[in-house]
Amino acid sequence: MRWIQVRVPTDPEHADLLEDILMEAGADAVTMEDAADQPLYEPDPGTTPLWGQTRVTGLFNADTGIDSLKAMLAEAYHQQTQQEIGEIDVSLLEDKDWERAWMDDFKPLRFGRRLWIVPSWHDVPDVEAANLMLDPGLAFGTGTHPTTALCLEWLDGKPLQDTQVIDYGCGSGILGLAALLLGARHVIGVDTDPQALEASRDNARRNSIDDPRLDLYLPDQEPDTQADVLLANILAQPLLGLTPKLASRVKDGGDIVLSGILSNQAREVMDAYEPWFIMDEPVQQEDWVRLTGRRRDR
Repeated sequence: MRWIQVRVPTDPEHADLLEDILMEAGADAVTMEDAADQPLYEPDPGTTPLWGQTRVTGLFNADTGIDSLKAMLAEAYHQQTQQEIGEIDVSLLEDKDWERAWMDDFKPLRFGRRLWIVPSWHDVPDVEAANLMLDPGLAFGTGTHPTTALCLEWLDGKPLQDTQVIDYGCGSGILGLAALLLGARHVIGVDTDPQALEASRDNARRNSIDDPRLDLYLPDQEPDTQADVLLANILAQPLLGLTPKLASRVKDGGDIVLSGILSNQAREVMDAYEPWFIMDEPVQQEDWVRLTGRRRDR
């Protein structure tokens, strides 16, 4: 099947509106991307920032009338904003199986010796390994980002048999589920987003992990439980704000694993946790670091 791709430059204020307009015009898919090579490193908690120059792209059936589509987009945008729409770029995409091409971009990923993250359409590469079946999607982590990869590598190298684990900011559940496959007895996952908790439940079911081994909570519902291992792959500023709380959740001699931290933020986070933990030197991948430490005796 052939497609046409419609791209419109905009700013963060109007990106969501353009997305809605493209969908109402019949787009099969809409994406947003950086139009000026501007990195977004650490957003403020609770925000989803966009680039200063954002490009919104809609994918349409090739039978769509281009001139009428452009006129429709321009009119709808003007009605909503009283402004003129940016230059609408239209291109014809080659005839190919786009779903298959997208799937081919995702291969099984190995972390350490024992752990694999495997998309559901791939065969398990090693039946003797810990294989976590996890499909890429909108939500919350598939192991490809350095912050998640650093945590998965740490888990693979840690003896987790019969441990209690807390995954704070669990997202897709990838870290907690990996811990269970690697031998943890029980995992508590905590996240501020109910959609993340649902994604964790779905991924647990996909991996035949039964409910008694995984409990999921919003922060105001989590039990006052202490863990042998606490994982927090979030961001530096929330980690700094949560220092006393996370420290209280780790048993004496237990491990804390912190990620989502840029290399230039590592020292500040280490200093914040030092009163409670004997901190290791940072481990870096690209611009990101993982911090680990062992809980001092109370």
